[in-house]
Amino acid sequence: MYEKKLVSVGSLKKGDTIIIDDAACKITDTATSRPGKHGHAKVNLMAVGLLDGKKRNVVMPGHDRVEAPIVEKKNAQILSVSGNKANVMDSESYETFEMDIPEELQGQVKEGMEVLYWILMGIKVMKQVK
Repeated sequence: MYEKKLVSVGSLKKGDTIIIDDAACKITDTATSRPGKHGHAKVNLMAVGLLDGKKRNVVMPGHDRVEAPIVEKKNAQILSVSGNKANVMDSESYETFEMDIPEELQGQVKEGMEVLYWILMGIKVMKQVK
């Protein structure tokens, strides 16, 4: 199970991360409608999936609470590279594991380099070369 916390929809802003349809998403835009005579303020959230890049749109009352993933940012050293996979070792725990190399980092990742990776909802994602 991955780590997550509950946050109020009304407090969310552009750049925050939330979970929509069991996918971690980064909010790209928010719009709040004012409350009606008997209703509550509605919040319209536009978000993009961090892992799949899909756009998602959710409208919910401003007093509702949603889940937000806790993103762990860690460093690792590249031990070996084969194709679009890299064998890496965590800089703190010395745990070794295999990760996919994202398209934007394909030519840059080489043995002995340091990379920044995120643990997001139990999935390890390589983010940048140091």
